[in-house]
Amino acid sequence: MGAGWVAGVTRARALRTRCLGPEGIGEVAASRTLDGALRYLMATPYRHDINPGATPAEAQRAVSAALLWNLRVLAGWQPATGAQAVRALAAGFEISNTEHHLSEIAADTERPHPPPYRLGALAIAWSRLVRTRTPSELHTALSASDWGDPGGDSPAAVATGMRVSAAVRLATAVPDAARWATARLALLFGREVFVVGRRLPDVSVRRAARLLGPRAVGAGSYADFRQALPAVSRWVLDDVDEAADLWRAEAQWWDVVERDGRELLSRSSFGPVPVVGAVALLSADAWRTRGALELAARGGGPGDRSAAEVPHGPG
Repeated sequence: MGAGWVAGVTRARALRTRCLGPEGIGEVAASRTLDGALRYLMATPYRHDINPGATPAEAQRAVSAALLWNLRVLAGWQPATGAQAVRALAAGFEISNTEHHLSEIAADTERPHPPPYRLGALAIAWSRLVRTRTPSELHTALSASDWGDPGGDSPAAVATGMRVSAAVRLATAVPDAARWATARLALLFGREVFVVGRRLPDVSVRRAARLLGPRAVGAGSYADFRQALPAVSRWVLDDVDEAADLWRAEAQWWDVVERDGRELLSRSSFGPVPVVGAVALLSADAWRTRGALELAARGGGPGDRSAAEVPHGPG
């Protein structure tokens, strides 16, 4: 047990106070207007980037930015192994940056894009990716980086390729998060192939097979895919009999991440385990808060769940 781990785990446990928690999330969700929800958040740990009059998307992004800042702080207190684990867990932020960057350089829309997330030491290859000026250059830069070849330069190939790569990296580098990463990959693969009807590039299929197995990635139907999945990922589809209902598995995945994270953080050891748990709890809290903001924007409602798309967090 080194001094670095003592400081890192102590910081991880302290960051639990940055979570809004079920009661606070319920208050946001029950707000009758988005402005009311924002006023509430301005007195919470998410207040830093929250502005009155923000749109739902801007408010949700502010919550994600607060999560990223907490992860950067956490990583800064860790020895090298802990910082690497946080970086792998936070890979979704670089994926989001890259997706927006690709949209800009491909000139496929005139819609303004938000500024990139400030990744700091959590960046994997962003400093190289952001300098690219064409989709082909981006593809080349990704292929030469730790992300690996996404199999193409289209938005779909880049987005899915990076997510597959992130899942494999996380499962390999952070054993305590392997269950989350593998299940998240099963959701991604299932949606792309059996809901969207889009075949992943061969390089991403081969990479996904490392976690899901060759039988699963080669399945011709959702039923066969579900049956062929290894136990470490099949649990996320236990109650999802049809591919069209895969969206329901997202909330179940977050429930497990949150429960596992709480258990990991409570362990008395000094090492990466409590740090991984802290990232899980912070990420789940941000996901639920973003969902609560969406409910508030629709007039408010009970609960803390939403199908809002959140590309960040473990896996």
